Amino acid sequence: MGFLIKLAINALALLVAAWVVPGINLAASRGSATSRQWLALLGVALIFGIVNAIIRPIAFFLTLPLTLLTLGLFIFVLNALMLLLTSWIAQGMDLGFRVNGFVPALVGSLIVSVVSWALNHLIDAAR
Repeated sequence: MGFLIKLAINALALLVAAWVVPGINLAASRGSATSRQWLALLGVALIFGIVNAIIRPIAFFLTLPLTLLTLGLFIFVLNALMLLLTSWIAQGMDLGFRVNGFVPALVGSLIVSVVSWALNHLIDAAR
């Protein structure tokens, strides 16, 4: 899949998570969105993609024994931590994305995963 399609899927998944999870705030998720808010959303999606492409594999490798010990359930914790890291970086860049704690990050990462999976399957089926 192309880079722009993956970026759009990440952006939509993060937007859905911001709509559904009360502890996730995104400037483009409420009311009418301006072009600046949509650019901020794409920026957050880009950060999320970079975090998942670079940092997540390293963290996965380092926590592999814990992941095996918990029969894979630690992956959910790892995904939540990646969402929290994305929030921290986005706040530093003043992009209007904030995750208020671990529980919203955990629920949000589940939603982002499901929405991303569904959108990827829809796009693959359309090809």
